[in-house]
Amino acid sequence: MKHRRGFNPLERMAAHRKALHRNMVTSLFRHERIKTTKAKALEIRRSAERLITRAKEDSVHNRRIVSSRLFDEGIVAKLFTDIARRMKERNGGYTRVIKLGERAGDAAEMVILELVDYKLDTGESAKKAKKKRSES
Repeated sequence: MKHRRGFNPLERMAAHRKALHRNMVTSLFRHERIKTTKAKALEIRRSAERLITRAKEDSVHNRRIVSSRLFDEGIVAKLFTDIARRMKERNGGYTRVIKLGERAGDAAEMVILELVDYKLDTGESAKKAKKKRSES
């Protein structure tokens, strides 16, 4: 039975699962949007939200805890200085999952996991830059 199972092991050994969490959370904080399977996204979301909650209070203790989970110091700095400040007023729910449909090869359900305040680049900045170049 599956009663009160705490997390989805994703059919991986503990070391592989920890590395997967670390890599995917780092990618989420770096790009602020990642495309993955639904099962992975729901697990990564838990890890990411806990780290963002830690980062909202900038202390040495919290930085050390986050640094033990993320090995990239640049991403740790971005989390504390940029992402946590943007999420300061929110009481949770820092990420969203957008369904994309099924993957062609194995019919796995694909989703986009992104930070709530992510702004999609619609090409407006590219159009403005192209217009400036054509004018000069």
